[in-house]
Amino acid sequence: MKGRTIVLDHIEGREAAALMVDGKLDDFLIAGDAPPPGTIYRARADRPVKGQGGMFLTTPDGPAFLRQVKGLAPGALLLVQVTGFAEPGKAIPVTDRVLFKSRYAIVTPEAPGLNISRSIKDEDERDRLLEIAHEVMADSAYGLILRSCCVGADADDIAEDIGAMLTQAEQVLNDPGTEPETLAEGDGPHILAWRDWTDPVDVVTEAGGFEHHGVLDALDIARGSAEPLPGGGHLYIEPTRALVAVDVNTGADTSLAAGTKANFACAKTLPRALRVRGLGGQITIDMAPMPKKDRRGLEQALRAAFKADGIETTLAGWTPLGHFELQRKRGRIPLSEVLR
Repeated sequence: MKGRTIVLDHIEGREAAALMVDGKLDDFLIAGDAPPPGTIYRARADRPVKGQGGMFLTTPDGPAFLRQVKGLAPGALLLVQVTGFAEPGKAIPVTDRVLFKSRYAIVTPEAPGLNISRSIKDEDERDRLLEIAHEVMADSAYGLILRSCCVGADADDIAEDIGAMLTQAEQVLNDPGTEPETLAEGDGPHILAWRDWTDPVDVVTEAGGFEHHGVLDALDIARGSAEPLPGGGHLYIEPTRALVAVDVNTGADTSLAAGTKANFACAKTLPRALRVRGLGGQITIDMAPMPKKDRRGLEQALRAAFKADGIETTLAGWTPLGHFELQRKRGRIPLSEVLR
């Protein structure tokens, strides 16, 4: 099936959203038990961790950890926002740079100024969007970023989105409470799909959509370790307590170029495979054997693939044993933790 389709449904009683591209599962979001990224707390500073330069905080959902803290005394109240999912037994990762994000607009209380996404090049469009931003933001001291999907969007829809985020920001930042409290819930999968999957797409909301559109079959593959590669090879993706191990297998191909072909296929496939499985942290790839002269080209292919992925990923490079290492933000809940 050609084209892009967003399927909104539930699985095992959990809200979930799937993005199908040309009949293949390209992205998947599912609600977990942990507070989702974007949740905003009024938290209380608990105790510093001097060796790590951070502070443990008290929140309604348990302990949180804030990095790079300066001048924050135990007992102080502050606003923080959840940035990702914690590993089992660890504190919730948070930041004190709170953002209010929707489909078209991001309100940035600590970064004043009106900004347009740099990917929007057309000057007339930029001028149109700036006019909308000035009209809605008026004399607000908060900052604003208009996202790339604003191109061609209806002015009233953009203005409504900016106004909603501005109102939410004012309510949260001016809340008079004096105890740890949840001030805003992070978006669930259906809202995230509307917010972040902005390319032209068909949307399916009927119950049973996952089964009808092949999402359940794709999830069966994602719940296993094997991910097929073009050309007959496979990736084997094994999460461990310390890291995610990825093994590139050439399959039945025994030609001299088999390793190189499988490794370049891995570069194209791996971002989607990790994204769908919700995997992050340290990732070590055991590449198939190939000449060292091909390493630079492979690294460029990996860099291009992860740049288009949207989830923050750092390419650490090659190890002395010939493995390739990545560091990826834990922005998703692992599929294996919510689907059994």
